[in-house]
Amino acid sequence: MLISSAYAQAAGGAPGGSDFLIQLLPLVLIFVVFYFLLIRPQQKRVKEHRALVEGVRRGDVVVTSGGIVGKIAKVEEGEVLVEIAEGVRIRVVKATLSEVRSRTQPAGAADEPPAESKTIPPKKR
Repeated sequence: MLISSAYAQAAGGAPGGSDFLIQLLPLVLIFVVFYFLLIRPQQKRVKEHRALVEGVRRGDVVVTSGGIVGKIAKVEEGEVLVEIAEGVRIRVVKATLSEVRSRTQPAGAADEPPAESKTIPPKKR
């Protein structure tokens, strides 16, 4: 009697591909959530940091990843010369810059007068 009941339990439905897809669906959903919560924001931060590093110029006040605050004295290919005190300069790799505190204006922007605002005359009644 035990053998016949064992055969009855094993004689389930035919194996199908839908079981595999149902088991795969949670893994796909987890990957999608990880992409939008972890991978995509990290790629955005890396892109912003790369633009920040490439946009530094002489006179900018920067903070390194080690916490050193200084003014850029010279910009070279892969590194910058940062003045941390009067007469004290250190050479820092550009990628270690973590923040730009204040930016200098481009050379031509200081020479231009501020734009005048146009006033609209009042309507006559």
